[in-house]
Amino acid sequence: MIGTLLVCATLLAVDGDTIKCDGVNMRDMGDGAPFVSGYDAPETRGAKCQQELELGRAATAALNDLLRSGAQVYASGEVDRYDRPLVWVRMPDGSAAGSALMAEGLARPWAPGYDADWC
Repeated sequence: MIGTLLVCATLLAVDGDTIKCDGVNMRDMGDGAPFVSGYDAPETRGAKCQQELELGRAATAALNDLLRSGAQVYASGEVDRYDRPLVWVRMPDGSAAGSALMAEGLARPWAPGYDADWC
């Protein structure tokens, strides 16, 4: 991972794979690379079923806990199809926040062609 360290006065989770740094939504890629790999978390807005909504809320809460533990955000220089900057969120020990969410069952690996079904 090579990226530019971002300094965020405010940092919070929008959902399990999207953060907000100083009011700007950014998509975390975990250990992934832009447009090649990453992770997916269940939706909180537009959830397709109650199970997805509940998992999405749990993923959001877990990511917020990780962010509060001293996470750092690194910009990749790329944006996704929604014009969100693609970033890497790293914990103080260097591990990816997305890896922690996947270990808890709150996220899944993402790759091109991935079709989310959390229901």
